[in-house]
Amino acid sequence: MISTKLRQAGFFYHFFICACLLSTPVHAADVSVHKNEQSGLLTWTSEDDGFSIELIQLLPDFVHAVYAKHDFPQSEIDRINTYCVFGSILKNTSQQRLTYKVSEWSYIDPQGKTHPVKTKSQWLEEWKKAGITFSWTLLPDDVVFEEGDWQQGFTTIKLPRESHFDLIYRWTLDGVAHSGTLKDLSCAPEDIKQQ
Repeated sequence: MISTKLRQAGFFYHFFICACLLSTPVHAADVSVHKNEQSGLLTWTSEDDGFSIELIQLLPDFVHAVYAKHDFPQSEIDRINTYCVFGSILKNTSQQRLTYKVSEWSYIDPQGKTHPVKTKSQWLEEWKKAGITFSWTLLPDDVVFEEGDWQQGFTTIKLPRESHFDLIYRWTLDGVAHSGTLKDLSCAPEDIKQQ
């Protein structure tokens, strides 16, 4: 069974790789939603003031296969699968230095409550206690981008499967703070058959 999951993981990972505070209210983001016709999974892309963010729904089986392949304890695999996990691609589309900190990001759940987004540093601290040193899958949480730089990794949101939420993200351009919101994002279903 795991070999099937690993084959699926290879396909989705290849797709993922290839898919390549104050706010400034004067610029509205250009947001698009794309549906993968084969899988039914959704991708949201926001082109904002000098900053592009893309979130790709990931199936729990894919996330399970990635971490099982790297010999994570089953308890840790089960725990990350209680989160909505998105493939994330961030780009500096400006001609200035850009920074972001995931610790400044938040999401609004279906009841209207705001929560912080869990950072890579928080995950790594917890994994270290479980004897895990592997770290490359998660979105780096404190980054400086020069012109044209980009980054990718998993973003985790603590909500039940198929929940809808708004993501509030923040970044700075040459020290000037900006924020944006991706509205009505949805967590991936349990499997493709539910789409």
